[in-house]
Amino acid sequence: MTTQFEAPGAGNTSAVIQCVLDRIEIGDIEHVVVATTTGDTGVRFMESLKETNLQVVCVTHHMGFRDPNQSELEPLLKSQLCKGGVQVLTMSHALSGVARSISKKFGGTSTTELIAHTLRLFGQGMKVCVEIAVMAADAGAIPAGRDVICVGGSGRGADAAVVLRPAHMNAFFDMKVREILCWPKLP
Repeated sequence: MTTQFEAPGAGNTSAVIQCVLDRIEIGDIEHVVVATTTGDTGVRFMESLKETNLQVVCVTHHMGFRDPNQSELEPLLKSQLCKGGVQVLTMSHALSGVARSISKKFGGTSTTELIAHTLRLFGQGMKVCVEIAVMAADAGAIPAGRDVICVGGSGRGADAAVVLRPAHMNAFFDMKVREILCWPKLP
């Protein structure tokens, strides 16, 4: 059953964690991929899932996302994640990357940005879920072609979770969103 929140945002994080916990009871999921900017959301999921045998993977913003040569991932939280057995990925975003640089410099848009904007029709968190699945598959942190749970949000925290079958970037359209566990109503 899909849960729908009244609005997007970090206030939904605890409910998203519960949606994920409820879904993993079926027993067919081995990986949970969580978007985390500072590391706080990642730590919350790590702690909530520690009694499971699931591999938690956290995907952060790339270096320089906000400020050149800077990471938004807090070192203490990264350390907690790593000590907790979480694989932390800091890498270029699958649905922006160089394409965003070109459109910022020269205007217009790219096919990659069109995909991102189309996914945002379902909310920022849903776009993030798809994007981090590609990033984690390309890093070898999750298997392409086997169902995983992905958790995304709109800004900070989490407000969307899906079961999807990831694909690598070069086979993007082989990805399948199989279940929407929770997501917010859009304003």
